[in-house]
Amino acid sequence: MSQHPPSSQSRPRRIAHLDMDAFFASVELLRYPELRGMPVVVGGRSIHKPVEQPDGTRVFSRLRDYVGRGVVTTSTYEARALGVFSAMGTMKAAKLAPDAILLPADFEAYRHYSSLFKQAVVRIAPVIEDRGIDEIYIDLTEHPETDTRELATQIKKAVRDATQLTCSICVAENKLLAKLGSELDKPDGLTILTRADIPTRIWPLAVGKVNGIGPKSAAKLNALNILTVGDLARADKLLLREHFGQNYAEWLHAAAHGEDDRPISTGGQSKSISRETTFERDLHARQDREQLTPIFTQLCQRLSADLKRKGYLARTIGIKLRYTDFRRITRDLTLSTPTDDPVVIRKTAGECLRRVDLERKFRLLGVKASGLIKSEDWNKQEEIREQYQPDLFDENGGSGSL
Repeated sequence: MSQHPPSSQSRPRRIAHLDMDAFFASVELLRYPELRGMPVVVGGRSIHKPVEQPDGTRVFSRLRDYVGRGVVTTSTYEARALGVFSAMGTMKAAKLAPDAILLPADFEAYRHYSSLFKQAVVRIAPVIEDRGIDEIYIDLTEHPETDTRELATQIKKAVRDATQLTCSICVAENKLLAKLGSELDKPDGLTILTRADIPTRIWPLAVGKVNGIGPKSAAKLNALNILTVGDLARADKLLLREHFGQNYAEWLHAAAHGEDDRPISTGGQSKSISRETTFERDLHARQDREQLTPIFTQLCQRLSADLKRKGYLARTIGIKLRYTDFRRITRDLTLSTPTDDPVVIRKTAGECLRRVDLERKFRLLGVKASGLIKSEDWNKQEEIREQYQPDLFDENGGSGSL
């Protein structure tokens, strides 16, 4: 990707992170306004679509009626207050909030609203870094509007006018602080974060809130009695090096002090797209299969959504594992026909898993699409799934599938 050059020293950097509020759920509330203020969970199947009644009212599925091994895609803030969050197993969520409304995901609608909010932002501030379907970074350094709060207000209003949805935005001197700050005043937040605010607003946060500190690292820090970002800022560097190695220890120290010089990356064509997750504890492919299967499936679904949103098809699908000793292993398969189909991605990634050692526990699982081509450049219309033998890619069969 090309990178937006650092601005001149005469102008302090102004980097914004914009995050749509409970994005998928909020899009659903536009369609079903009668659900506003209620706990709503997105992540059901097509059978969970609302049923229209003769009198014009709708009957909705409840979370308690769910049976299966799916995971929550997102939830409203009312559902989050009951403990239901994204990536949680839906059956577990049903125990926490049995009366919550359950809706199927509609990624076509989410991509539409994603495009609308990004177009609205670009008309005001064209230097953006696309970070996913519901979030972007914006470089406001060279923008002629000098009042940062006024500029952020304009952007929020433009997003609201274009989508009827709210977003939270933070403007800070770098990406790390902007990302942290956009979570501080959700929903519908507007935060201006300066270096002077770090001790009062950032240091009280749990270390796991910092983008780049995964659950495993956070647990190790907690074991060292480093619970907050402030604790990390005050931690002895030698202690950090002893437990995390020199490079990561240096980064941890810098991040705790709000230091980050990464530029905004704009434009360019992606060489690959990936989705991965780090587990809170080391998992085993067979012993923890019930937990791993929905996670693996959702990673593939999200990778498919990313490909479709960006307009790509992938020739190659691969997986990545990181074992407990930090050794990383990858496997991939190249398809005869490029795809963005979540079913094909899931089956192909499952075949890749059969080619790795699954007797050892691992801490990270990822799915990757590479060999990308633009969808409009591919003029062959074929049924992709017919290219494969069902028994080879049986999601529930084979000793190595998740």
